[in-house]
Amino acid sequence: MKKSHPIRRVLLASAATVSGIVLLLTLKPSSDPTAAGESVAPQGSAGAQAIGNGQTQTLTGDVEQTEYGPVQVRITVSGGKITKADAVQKPEGGRSTQISGDSVPKLNEAAVAAGSAEIDAVSGATYTSAGYKKSLQSAIDKAGSGGGQGAGSAQAQTVTGDVEQTEYGPVQVRITVSGGKITKAEAVQKPEGGRSTQISGNSVPKLNQAAVTAGSAEIDAVSGATYTSAGYKKSLQSALDKAKSAQGSGAQESGGQEAGAGEESGSAEAGAGAGSAQAEGETVQGEVVKTEYGPVQVRVTVSDGKITKAEAVQMPQGGRSTQVSANAIPKLNQEAVAAGSADIDAVSGATYTSAGYKKSLQSALDNAGG
Repeated sequence: MKKSHPIRRVLLASAATVSGIVLLLTLKPSSDPTAAGESVAPQGSAGAQAIGNGQTQTLTGDVEQTEYGPVQVRITVSGGKITKADAVQKPEGGRSTQISGDSVPKLNEAAVAAGSAEIDAVSGATYTSAGYKKSLQSAIDKAGSGGGQGAGSAQAQTVTGDVEQTEYGPVQVRITVSGGKITKAEAVQKPEGGRSTQISGNSVPKLNQAAVTAGSAEIDAVSGATYTSAGYKKSLQSALDKAKSAQGSGAQESGGQEAGAGEESGSAEAGAGAGSAQAEGETVQGEVVKTEYGPVQVRVTVSDGKITKAEAVQMPQGGRSTQVSANAIPKLNQEAVAAGSADIDAVSGATYTSAGYKKSLQSALDNAGG
């Protein structure tokens, strides 16, 4: 019987050992998150960060002008998450109404699901989606910046002025104030359409630069843009007044947020308590309501649970509408103060304006907690 050679046995044993080691290395996982002390987050869960201060807040984003009309988003934030989102302004008229009706609910749902402005555009509604995302982001920014910080600090605050109606369209200015100085100024609304688009494109950047340089509303009008300049200066001054009011009350206002409280309404005066009408009065702005002849937006001052002042910051303008508004609005303002509610009669000959006024008035009262 032939015996195996000792060297051959050694070689076979060595080969078997090497093969076993190679097999073990092949079967071993390339990475082991548990052994490394790391956790793997589910895909899609890393996007949303906590928003606001944990309290329930309702915040309205900036108005974003799009190719087909303005978009403005309002969100409710609770426990650091977006619990509700809706568009208080959206493109309307003709085909735009259908597109908004299809896209806005989808965008609202996406905002709540994502918990941020990192949402996909809706197919066929590119401009509306882009405006929605920008306004949504500004609302989220306000939630993060309005957490009751001391106004005496050098931290920046962003404040949006009142809407000023001009001969050629509304003007609204937003500024950022830091260390008592204007560090940024921009027009979130400006006259658009035809020649107005060109005039605004030329004048607004100059007015923005002048506001930052001057640090006040004492700026020169831009040649050829008299009406736009006047509206800009008025809205800029109202923004500065709000910033000053916020500092005096020890609260920070951002784009209309009621500082140090749980609710926000349009571009409400900073420093007033939100959620209940304070004795010294709070000023709140209702939603922009679209009517057959133009937008209507009402601002009210509430003191001791009563309306002490009402005015329309937006109203139908142009041609016959200017005359109708001039006749109807003062009557509606008077009725609102007298009734102390939105249960007021329509003005004869101004049915659409009256209906829009009442809706905006009611939303302002809801925001004031009244």
